Amino acid sequence: MSSEMMRKLLMLFLLAAVIPAAHAHPFHAEASGFPAGLAHPLGGLDHLLAMLAVGLWSAWAVPQQKFVLPLAFLTAMAGGATLALSGLTLPFVEPGIGVSVLVLGLLLAGLVRLPLAAGAGLVSVFALFHGVAHGAGLPEAASPYGYAAGFLLATGLLHLAGIAIGTRLAQQRTWWLRAIGTAMGLSGLWLLAGA
Repeated sequence: MSSEMMRKLLMLFLLAAVIPAAHAHPFHAEASGFPAGLAHPLGGLDHLLAMLAVGLWSAWAVPQQKFVLPLAFLTAMAGGATLALSGLTLPFVEPGIGVSVLVLGLLLAGLVRLPLAAGAGLVSVFALFHGVAHGAGLPEAASPYGYAAGFLLATGLLHLAGIAIGTRLAQQRTWWLRAIGTAMGLSGLWLLAGA
């Protein structure tokens, strides 16, 4: 990745970090199906930061298997959405999402590496909360399959963006990873304060 592209991605991340709308549910009534699902992870700071954090942390924590954590997240998130679509839910969904941003930010800030199974388990637990929130956000008229395809695609793309940025930073500028992780951790605290 070129340094110009890296700068643009970092600017995008920094802009997203200062978006005042911190909650992830602004797109419900206006859209349905695939467009609503695609927009949902991009519409709130909580989901956006968590998705980027999974990619960033996986690039650092398990560089040889950096796609395993995002795949575990996507799988568990689909499971959480399925729970929500079937009428079941988890307690404390919004605080769980805030905790995911906080913990993933702290892991990144501390440049923590966990065993692959532990990391996959951790992101899977967080993904359940995100999946329940996505599933509960399904507009009445929406196609559940189109909506799910949209939010899974958007999530995967955010993971890939995080992996691309994290891979670059892990090679030369780990202090950036620490700074981004710290900002994410503080954002997680802020989200929890409002949950």
